[in-house]
Amino acid sequence: MDPSIYGVCNHKHFSLILLLFVFLLPLHSHSASSSSTSPQINSNSILVALLDSHYTELAELVEKALLLQKLEEAVGNHNITIFAPRNHALERDLDPEFKRFLLEPRNLNSLQTLLMSHILPTRIPSSAWPAAATSALRHTTLSSDYHLHLTTNSSGHKTVDSAAVLRPDDVVRPDGVIHGIERLLIPRSVQEDFNRRRSLRSIAAVLPEGAPEVDPRTHRLKKPAPVPAGAPPVLPIYDAMAPGPSLAPAPAPGPGGPRHHFNGERQVKDFIQTLLHYGGYNEMADILVNLTSLATEMGRLVSEGYVLTVLAPNDEAMAKLTTDQLSEPGAPEQIIYYHIIPEYQTEESMYNAVRRFGKIRYDTLRLPHKVVAQEADGSVKFGNGDGSAYLFDPDIYTDGRISVQGIDGVLFPREEEEEDNKAAAAARSRTTPLVKVAAKPRRGKLMQVACGMLGAFGSVC
Repeated sequence: MDPSIYGVCNHKHFSLILLLFVFLLPLHSHSASSSSTSPQINSNSILVALLDSHYTELAELVEKALLLQKLEEAVGNHNITIFAPRNHALERDLDPEFKRFLLEPRNLNSLQTLLMSHILPTRIPSSAWPAAATSALRHTTLSSDYHLHLTTNSSGHKTVDSAAVLRPDDVVRPDGVIHGIERLLIPRSVQEDFNRRRSLRSIAAVLPEGAPEVDPRTHRLKKPAPVPAGAPPVLPIYDAMAPGPSLAPAPAPGPGGPRHHFNGERQVKDFIQTLLHYGGYNEMADILVNLTSLATEMGRLVSEGYVLTVLAPNDEAMAKLTTDQLSEPGAPEQIIYYHIIPEYQTEESMYNAVRRFGKIRYDTLRLPHKVVAQEADGSVKFGNGDGSAYLFDPDIYTDGRISVQGIDGVLFPREEEEEDNKAAAAARSRTTPLVKVAAKPRRGKLMQVACGMLGAFGSVC
């Protein structure tokens, strides 16, 4: 590697080293007993060496996987051995789609499993490798469901599973050792999870075929027509929604209930877990699961083939809701319905739309209200005036069927805001006392004519 590039990489990860020390240094607020039992890592630790080594791609993945604290505990308990893939294997040799899969927040568990499969909870230097004539040594990794096999081929080259060891004993410290290997080791569980995601995206991209005729009075098909697997439903999403406070009479059932080409329940559960792992959206997840039954309804809609975009207010925005706004029957459902768009939109698609067309009105599940989006300060702003919210955390969850976009405010229909203003004005008018104005008496023209005729205008007037 070019020395100049090596210097840039070290400078690039200086902040990572500082972040590691934040986790490792004992807090002064802890008691003496608790600080004595917690492991302390010095600057000569193998973890500090990893972050400061030329394995920059692996160090970035460790930081993004939030594994520093877990590795600190492992080093405090025993020595470790790290098999570090070279940067070229992670930058160019790795499938871009697979790398994108690993870096998505909802796939944090897969990324952690992948990285811990490269770490052994014991110290194995190159001298402890099995000889060429002996059988392979099997070791359990920090990911307990994955094992590594260390072998030496007939030519004397060391291997770990199917990857060659290019730089044995590359970094040696008192609490561990790092061996450089030629490529990334992918556990079967991670590969299967990636394959499931990829197959889900492939069936989610099936184009609709034909448009059966719909009776406008009943919103039902006049003639049932076969719907190909993966095709979007022919009926509007509002006809598949469960009856609620604002829906009367009950809507028609969704098309083809028993088909279930998509596992909507699992996808909704997946995106709610992603909200919890992402952080800052616990209130939204609590409303979907505990306060209402919207999570179940969303899962049923996705199973029927519908797509949804959720504008999720963060916890700071949800904390501003008053008790009156949530106490009325059906209020939580109506608030969330206004934050669900029956389209699949990403941050890129919405930003491109508002940049090109200015204001965009998106339909919501709260009929007949629409949410307005426009470009502002290089981002997407929803709503108008004081009740607006900005796109704060883009693409928290995107799987081709459900898209979750984090916003920094709770949206309300404009009509409700106007009604609140009118109600406040009416209340003010009721408190203003009415003043009775007395009219001045005046004489009519008929009286003046009579006085003139009698010649007594002066005496009478």
